[in-house]
Amino acid sequence: MFGMFKSSPTKKMRKQYDTLLEKAMHAQRNGDMKSYAQLTEASETLWKEIQTIEKNA
Repeated sequence: MFGMFKSSPTKKMRKQYDTLLEKAMHAQRNGDMKSYAQLTEASETLWKEIQTIEKNA
């Protein structure tokens, strides 16, 4: 009954994922490929964690 008031455990992680992707896009547009690569790697790692949590939920 009270399950509808529960927030998604991955909601905050998805917001962080979107932020990382946006930062990576800006780094790529500015020509900073090193930062782009680091941010993309961090976002991919976070996405794998999100997928694992959602799979087990």
